[in-house]
Amino acid sequence: MKLRRLLTFLNPIYGAVIRARFALYEKGVFKSFDLQVPTISVGNITVGGTGKTPLVAFVADILAKKGEKVCILTRGYGRENPKERVLVSDGETIFADALEAGDEPFELANNLLGKAAVIADAKRAEAGIWARENWGITVFILDDGFQHLRVKRDLDIVLLDATNPFGNGKLLPAGILRESLESLKRADVVVITRANLVDESGISNIKYQVSNINPKCKIFVSENKTIELTKLKDFSAKAQNLQIKNIKLSALHSPLSAYCAFCALGNPENFYEQLRRENFNLVYTKNFSDHHFYSQSEITKLEKEAVANGAEILLTTAKDAVKLAHLKFNFPCYVVESRLIFDDESAFIALIQNLKSKISNQFVSCSVPLC
Repeated sequence: MKLRRLLTFLNPIYGAVIRARFALYEKGVFKSFDLQVPTISVGNITVGGTGKTPLVAFVADILAKKGEKVCILTRGYGRENPKERVLVSDGETIFADALEAGDEPFELANNLLGKAAVIADAKRAEAGIWARENWGITVFILDDGFQHLRVKRDLDIVLLDATNPFGNGKLLPAGILRESLESLKRADVVVITRANLVDESGISNIKYQVSNINPKCKIFVSENKTIELTKLKDFSAKAQNLQIKNIKLSALHSPLSAYCAFCALGNPENFYEQLRRENFNLVYTKNFSDHHFYSQSEITKLEKEAVANGAEILLTTAKDAVKLAHLKFNFPCYVVESRLIFDDESAFIALIQNLKSKISNQFVSCSVPLC
């Protein structure tokens, strides 16, 4: 009860700080810097996982296929030295591991080798200018950038998790909202993720709330679908385009197989529910804190718990897999690889592809020096 009263007391203070910060940007007291090439932000208004990393990768892939030189700018949560700039990948070579880069930036670098550079730096404006001057970047993607007002953007994409889009409707620390729902007025696009985990009425309600706040906002609906399972030891080889044999889902996916799923995600239950709805027989699940780095003793303990609960196969996510390569497994472990499916994929792709041509005539170089 005391904790609840404390959180309730802190709520208006947090809200006032957030409003003051945005007001200072609007009045020009705090400067926003133009990276001088088209910039797309992918973010959210809540804490916890909403599926940003798959969408960042999806957008980068669209742009790379169009011939753009893409760079992803990310803070890199959970990395070893958060104040340092880390060149995770220049698009051709990976220079940092998951500990140095952070699990999500390293996962992006793996997935987008040959397609996009990845830089982890809290000072994304400075990192962006450095990347543009050195590599001739033609488009930037801000990972988790909706609240990062220091960098101007040409397209703001906001993700809402269909299973818990607004929490209890309260700001931090009493709720999960980073900022009020009114902030959706800044969004150009809203992508509702994990739509397959709720019913149609839930999706309709989210659309209604978003449209009431921002009638001009484009709304897309998406879901994650498992497309293949990859042996953990082969997972990193895929990024290097080495020849490996992926396991067809039908080879392992049967009612007779018993699985233990584990992960270190912001919303682990969404991963498990996706597997259950795809008819994986989960007999045991194990959660670790978001961005957790695993130890050998934890994996050994996990395997014992899996056996005790009758599991035959371990399943984990790509985000987790990049932190497991150095550990020994005595149990078969597979990485669940998913694909993002849109209700209108062609329209979303066209929106991203046409961004550069739409703003080319309006683009104005920023003359404000970085400080």
